[in-house]
Amino acid sequence: MAFSGKATYSAGSTLPEIVEDVADLVGIVAPVETPLLDALGDPLAAATSTRHEWLEDELLPNAGAINQAALNDAAKNTASFDVADGSVFRSGDLIQAEGSAEAILVTAVAGNTLTVARGYGASTRSPLVHEQKLTVLGNAQLEGAEAGAARFTLRTRRSNYTQIFAATVQVSGTEAAVRQIGVDDEMDYQKTNRLRELLRDLENTVINGVAPATTPEGSATVRRTMRGILKSLSTNAMTSGNGYLPADNNLSEDHLNQALRTIWEISGSKPDLIVCGGAQKRRINGFVASMQRFSPQDETFKKLVSTYESDYGVCRVVLSRYVPADAVVFLDSTRASVVPLMGRSFQFKPLAVTGDYQSGEVVGEYTLELRNEKSHDVLRGLAM
Repeated sequence: MAFSGKATYSAGSTLPEIVEDVADLVGIVAPVETPLLDALGDPLAAATSTRHEWLEDELLPNAGAINQAALNDAAKNTASFDVADGSVFRSGDLIQAEGSAEAILVTAVAGNTLTVARGYGASTRSPLVHEQKLTVLGNAQLEGAEAGAARFTLRTRRSNYTQIFAATVQVSGTEAAVRQIGVDDEMDYQKTNRLRELLRDLENTVINGVAPATTPEGSATVRRTMRGILKSLSTNAMTSGNGYLPADNNLSEDHLNQALRTIWEISGSKPDLIVCGGAQKRRINGFVASMQRFSPQDETFKKLVSTYESDYGVCRVVLSRYVPADAVVFLDSTRASVVPLMGRSFQFKPLAVTGDYQSGEVVGEYTLELRNEKSHDVLRGLAM
């Protein structure tokens, strides 16, 4: 049966015409989705203070770099050289320079200077250059030797402050009493809409939030705000075209793979979320354009990448309108949580009534817990 625009098939000459036909539904034209919050899910525990803290640790590094601009090793026989951080190395370390098959034995460490034996095990020597990466293959202890000095890392205390999100609801006695089109209870309807708005604001703040430069705990004149994802990332905050990433500002698989590889090399983590806005999502969808094939019977054209799988992890691609247009964020969701203050998740609190109205406040207090920021990444400066 063809669409007639009528609510009943026989409406018309045989039935009285409907004077006012308003569907029992209120349409809301506004973005209310929170895809990142949905992807991260509920936290395992609540915060117990407005300053939410957690501890982080990492293993001792097993790589360093040569730091000697005047190094001249054309003859491949340099017996000592400076490194950026001598504490990474110990006497007895077998090391290898990036791009070289030569094994080098560290015989002594004095500050940031390594004394070495070149061509260990008859390996072929290669020239060493400034800023070349050095990887420790392993340490070889002498039989019967005394134990060396203990080495350890210090746990680091990280924190973020909670932010209060609130919206007031007020409905007059008359408005609550009259029959509304599409609304059974005006107060419940207003509470629902304000909650949607606050959830939307929470997702935006989790991504773009900025903490005060001073007095982060807040005061009578300084509002307490949380630090978002973008402001929390520093180690792997990369910019397209800076000599480290491909110079072409148009997002490509090279950009994604380089970012994922960087996280894997620095932290060993494998992100599982790629979060981006509409412009970069379209470019990710375009990765499959050259490989798509359609048969004559196909009636649906699909150009969508919802999961990106690489050697460095399987990532769900999340589209969020609140990520800046020039950015792509890489997250390890096991190390990221949106945490409510204990007893302060979103709720409705009635306010005192002093007149002919109902009043209340939808309020919640949350913060972002982003652990091990080296396990995450952000790529900025992309063409929009």
